[in-house]
Parts: sequence; C-alpha cells; structure tokens
Amino acid sequence: MEPERGREKPGVMPARPPMGRDNGGIQALDRAFLILDVIADAGGEAKLTEIAGIAGLNVSTCHHLISTLHNWGYVARGANGRSYVLGSRILHLSAACLRQVDLPRRAQSFVDRLSDQTREAVRLAIMQDTNLVNVLHREARHAVRVDAGLGGNSNAAHATATGKAILEWLPPTELDRIVADKGLTAFTPHTITDLEKLKEDLRLTRRNGFAIDREEFQLGVICLGAAIRDHAGAVVGSISVSSPVFRATPAYINQIKIDLIAAADELSTELGAPGAILRGSAKRVAAE
Repeated sequence: MEPERGREKPGVMPARPPMGRDNGGIQALDRAFLILDVIADAGGEAKLTEIAGIAGLNVSTCHHLISTLHNWGYVARGANGRSYVLGSRILHLSAACLRQVDLPRRAQSFVDRLSDQTREAVRLAIMQDTNLVNVLHREARHAVRVDAGLGGNSNAAHATATGKAILEWLPPTELDRIVADKGLTAFTPHTITDLEKLKEDLRLTRRNGFAIDREEFQLGVICLGAAIRDHAGAVVGSISVSSPVFRATPAYINQIKIDLIAAADELSTELGAPGAILRGSAKRVAAE
C-alpha cells in the first residue's frame, strides 16, 4: 500500500514527491529516501517494524534497504541495537548544504577587503548544478568601472574568471556534463568555444593558481578569479576582481593577483581548508 504523502508539517520540509516508475523515479531509490524521511520524522530514531509500517514496505524489503543505507553511512544502529538512527553521512551532506548557503556571509569581509584594496569590481560565485551563480558583489569605486552585478549569465562559466576558477578543479566527467548542458556560448570574439582548448586553458589555470578572463565575457574587461575551498579541500566557490583593459597594466594585474589569492586562501583557511592544497601566501606569489 502506498504511504500517505503531502502531510508534512508546514514550514518544516516540502511534501514528498510522487513515487514509482510512472513518475519517472526508481523504486529502490524512492523507498530508500522515504526510509530516511521516516526516521527523521520519528525524531531521528525508529525501529525496523515502525519504519516498514509507516513506509508501507514488508519488513524483509525494508531491512535490505536499511542495510544498504547502513553500508553507505546514511543509517546507523541505535544505542540499544534495536532501532535505527540517521548516520553521520547525513551530517556530511547537511554541512555541505549549509556551507553553500552560508558562504556569502563568511566571504563578505574578504570581498569588502578586496574592494578596498583594488577599488575594482569584486564578486563571489558558486556553481549550482550546471549553473554559475553570482551571490555577492561590490561595485568598483573608480569613475570608469565595469559592471559586477548579480544578473550574470548562468551559462558563462567557461567565459568568466569566476567560472573557470571552479571548473579547473572539477572531475573531467563533471566538466563534460556542464558543457553538454550549457554549451560554449561565444560572448565575444575572445571566448573559448572549443572544449579541448577550454581544457588546456583550465590546465594552465590550475598550474598558475588563478583564472583569467581576457575579454572573454565582456569586451574591454579583464577579470582574475581564484577558487575557495572547504575543510575537505573541495572547491565551494570562487572570488574575482574585474578591471577595464585600459587600467590593466602588467604591474596592476600582478597586484590584483596578489590581493586576490591572499583573500581566497585566507577565506579557504577560515573554512578549514588544509594548508597544503592552497596556492600559498601572497609573498610567494609576489616572488613569481
């Protein structure tokens, strides 16, 4: 019998989606996620028979599904050994979600500092699935400035320093998936629209420790970007500084690079990133 849905408490969780193959789902996954919901709704702990009854599953099927969730760390045995609780893997997913939501607040002081140091447009961006999303910005303080607004194109990761700073560290299959979904739109004559050339550019970005957009997204604008990492070393976003071409002398760009990398590394350190994976201090960058 199909369990009741859509009766969750208002403001706590959204209603569960329709289950089953007719709704485009995979039955085993539907049931596994339902089990996690049942345990959570029970206050974080429930017995096998209780879970099976609420989920509308026979006890044997429910036990097999819980065993798989247990192997992955999403479910654990209760203290008395007769019940099941949510596993530590749930905390890992929760922490990743919270870090993403919390990143703008954690990054604000670093964005403000870069804005003070460079007086140029500064922005913070994240990847949400295949979309590049700008979540925080500061306008340039010069009379002639470039736009750093939040209305950027979600399909411009390949053409922006914020996007390339993130793409450079993704697994090849994930990069291919993003490109397959978003394409390689030519925003200017300088935009890289060939996947192999983009991969080569990303290899250089990874080696240099920062990304650069040379009028690839907007004519007359050069932008530098650097990745932000969390406690596990995973890239959770990027920060960038944009400048009009006429101000972008080699010395000027080098100083922006020093300030940018210092800010990205210090923010990453605050998020718990291991020191060994960071690009190094501004002093080392200045010596290059």
